Amino acid sequence: MIFHGVDVKRQFKRMRELVPEAYRTFLEFDGKAFADGALPLKTKQLIALGMAHITQCPWCINAHAQRARKAGASDIEIGEVIFVSMAMAAGAAWSHGGLTLQCLDEPAAK
Repeated sequence: MIFHGVDVKRQFKRMRELVPEAYRTFLEFDGKAFADGALPLKTKQLIALGMAHITQCPWCINAHAQRARKAGASDIEIGEVIFVSMAMAAGAAWSHGGLTLQCLDEPAAK
């Protein structure tokens, strides 16, 4: 798979070769984070998909969309996640608008 001109499989292999202990530790952590617990795997994958939209990571969007589907998420559930992500991104811009206006209320730094 290639994203942003990067051969992900090749470069992940290279990362593993360069720093094998960190690579293995990350995969172990990732496995534990996505293990069934208080939240089932499907819910965790839908959360991850929404966060991938917010962080704008195309590799993560692809990976978690596929994993959510494999965990039983429907296209409708995935569609709703997309719109929740859109709402969260818009909400962040909205709240930062308040920060901007507050900055204008404060005296300019000299």
